Amino acid sequence: MVPSKQSATRVLIVDDQSMIRGGFEALLNAQEGLEVVGTAADGAGITEVVSRTRPDVVLMDIRMPHVGGLDATRTVLAMPGTPPKIIMLTTFDADEYVFAALRAGASGFLLKDSTPEELVQAVRVVAGGDSLLAPRVTRALIADFVARPARDRRASTSLNALTERELDVLLLVARGLANREIADELVMAEQTVKSHVSRMLSKLALRDRTQLVVAAYESGLVRAGS
Repeated sequence: MVPSKQSATRVLIVDDQSMIRGGFEALLNAQEGLEVVGTAADGAGITEVVSRTRPDVVLMDIRMPHVGGLDATRTVLAMPGTPPKIIMLTTFDADEYVFAALRAGASGFLLKDSTPEELVQAVRVVAGGDSLLAPRVTRALIADFVARPARDRRASTSLNALTERELDVLLLVARGLANREIADELVMAEQTVKSHVSRMLSKLALRDRTQLVVAAYESGLVRAGS
């Protein structure tokens, strides 16, 4: 048996297509600092799999038979202790569950036609504590959300607790800027941006930057095309 990589980011792959599981496993295991600790064909028994493999990041297909990615994500994130980060795998074309998955706490989305380099980077970014919303996924999410009748949208998220400066930062977070880019735009230290983001997460009782993006659009702070 090959010994585990020391201090490696542990990855669990959950996808109903065996070729995708095998391809992702081979790719990630070949990377420095990454180790695939398990695979599963759907979300059934996800609690046992996560407890046994103790992943840091889960690559979760959003559409699977029996137990799909959305239900599996909710189950994993409700587990006691510190849950793993979850990256949803999607083709997006007809995925009506994307916003629900973000609200459930998924740390981001990865399109199944992404390049190997994008997959590896996605795992590293999310493992490092950041969120992942590729620009084209974000655009599709926004277009889908704003096209829905108002009655089909979630009640507006209140941002009344945020200061004017925090709203400035949130606006740029929602447009996909990284902390360094926000710092340059607002002429402040990068650490100050991080502090603003942390306070916003606390005030709004949100999990991560991905949910901040959703809140910004649901509240009307940012609109598609702005």
